[in-house]
Amino acid sequence: MADASQARSPLTRYVLYQIPGWLLATLGGLVLYRMVGASGWVALAVPVFWAIKDAALYPFLRSAYETDDRPVIERLVGLDGVTTEALTPRGYVRVRGELWLAEPIGATPIAAGQQVRVEEVRGMTLVVASAEGDGSR
Repeated sequence: MADASQARSPLTRYVLYQIPGWLLATLGGLVLYRMVGASGWVALAVPVFWAIKDAALYPFLRSAYETDDRPVIERLVGLDGVTTEALTPRGYVRVRGELWLAEPIGATPIAAGQQVRVEEVRGMTLVVASAEGDGSR
């Protein structure tokens, strides 16, 4: 069963999670129509606008519905970050707003405030290379 849920596309997963909201919006429209005395078009507009809102938000939320079985730290490989202190030989870098212990590739220290790219992971330590002044990137 777990394999089937991971095989679903992000759009399918998003739509399935939106169904309860659509049902509640429909119920809200019915309550407005029956109990408050709103016109029929208002009752119909509530779930329609709710669905339009969900469709408009999907491009911004798509990545949250993608699956990735790799550990979080391994997903950082290839991302850019900034050193918060000199990496001599170890220090901290900020990647996606989080601080991670890092060390440079090779013995060359990297100064604080420098752009770096995560090249690999060793345990819970990121191995980074300077992203500045490297014409090959």
